[in-house]
Amino acid sequence: MSTTRILAIDPGSRITGFGVVDIINGKTTYVTSGCIKLPDEALSVRLKSIYQGVSTLLSEYKPHEFAIEEVFLAKNANSALKLGQARGAAIVAASLQDLVVHEYAARRVKQSVVGNGNADKTQVQMMVQLLLNLESKPQADAADALAIALCHANTRTSGGLEYGVGKRAGRTSKRWTEQDVRKTL
Repeated sequence: MSTTRILAIDPGSRITGFGVVDIINGKTTYVTSGCIKLPDEALSVRLKSIYQGVSTLLSEYKPHEFAIEEVFLAKNANSALKLGQARGAAIVAASLQDLVVHEYAARRVKQSVVGNGNADKTQVQMMVQLLLNLESKPQADAADALAIALCHANTRTSGGLEYGVGKRAGRTSKRWTEQDVRKTL
């Protein structure tokens, strides 16, 4: 039986969500999720908490793969910088465990899980609950992290081609061709 464990992080400067899933013979199953609640202190203290929290998760769950959301351009440059620093703290923790870091744009994650790159948090929570067969909706930041894990699970098994057209996907048309399918085999 082949098992791959994925730890995904939804970074934030106030709350950082995490999600852990296992892929067992191609089927994704829920392990755990939650939030690293950061103290209402200086940014340096919050970054230390992110690093320590992610390091603890890495030690406890021993993932094989690590995925995180990319920085998006926010209306507020200061918020984008803080988000980038939060990502950095989590990435350093993973890198020190010799894990390759896989990064996904928020739009791509939503497209993968909900089918709509502009989906809101409620839609993401609902689809994560359905896809992972959870009894209740996870907290919003934990649901976002689980969505990142699901996106990575889908991408790693399909060569990432489900995301459409362009150089990165190696396709020039919105329609799948036999050649596209053969590339994934």
